[in-house]
Amino acid sequence: MRAGGLPPTPYDGSSRPFTIGLKPIGPRDLIEPDALLLTYLAEKDRLIEERPSDVFAAEPEMEDSQAEVLAMLAGHLPAVFPETWSRDGAVMTIAGAAGVAARTVDLSDNAQPPLLAAARLVQEDLVVMRKGEDGWRMAAACVCFPSSWTLAEKFSRPLQHIHRPVPGFGAGTRNAEVITRIFDNLKPGMAVERWNWSLSASNALHHPFSEFARVQRATSGRGKFSCADPAAAFIRVERQTLSRLPRSGDILFTIRIHLDPLAVLGRHPARRELAAGFAGQLLELSAEQLAYKGLAEDRDRLVAILRAIAAA
Repeated sequence: MRAGGLPPTPYDGSSRPFTIGLKPIGPRDLIEPDALLLTYLAEKDRLIEERPSDVFAAEPEMEDSQAEVLAMLAGHLPAVFPETWSRDGAVMTIAGAAGVAARTVDLSDNAQPPLLAAARLVQEDLVVMRKGEDGWRMAAACVCFPSSWTLAEKFSRPLQHIHRPVPGFGAGTRNAEVITRIFDNLKPGMAVERWNWSLSASNALHHPFSEFARVQRATSGRGKFSCADPAAAFIRVERQTLSRLPRSGDILFTIRIHLDPLAVLGRHPARRELAAGFAGQLLELSAEQLAYKGLAEDRDRLVAILRAIAAA
């Protein structure tokens, strides 16, 4: 859960689900820290220690590109957020807060891959995409906080495979062609962002879900909240960014998770508009889209909860 209890609100209608919806941002806006930075980093440390193969993978020839990401962040973070990140030689210090000690990352530690060191600096998950004969593929990644997917099923696969389960984004679709053009035409110094949302029965940041499990859920007719109260759901918002690495020409894809209880909408100053917009988005989803999000069984109950918030 984020500090402050005010989640980002792409579900209000400002960012449509199952659309590309990319918007330009300044390079300084690539990373988005908040008061839970140290909490996220501690969870990353735990996952990297306990299940490294689940959260990190890199093709052998990606070492230089990984190092480029690390060097970029090592320069970017102290320059843009000097109150949080400071650097002394090869050591990056992340300021402590609220009784939590400061932490350091050795940027020259050859015992860990550079992308893993970079991921220990920020709340974002970091993915490096490289173009090959089959198009853009996931060639290196540290993904500690997946939203209902697994790194093993996506790693070293092209975009068409990565997006295959997403309604309207598989190979041969217009969305797939547009995404490829966006990747091809993204220039160094440019950055874009998009937002995505889902609802979860758990507040776990690490939320993997295999395609086999997705198919099982869809065929069984059971939803995410079959054994849980949808009123206790969590809003899971992703902020995704794309930027081209100038030296390698690869593309850095960042994924930043915001996680808040659905009930937080009841305390939001714009709760009526937000809850009504959220209900409207759920009602507009097709049967295929609802099945993909695991909400087919629970959509009507969630809409009723949101309408009650809007009417309060």
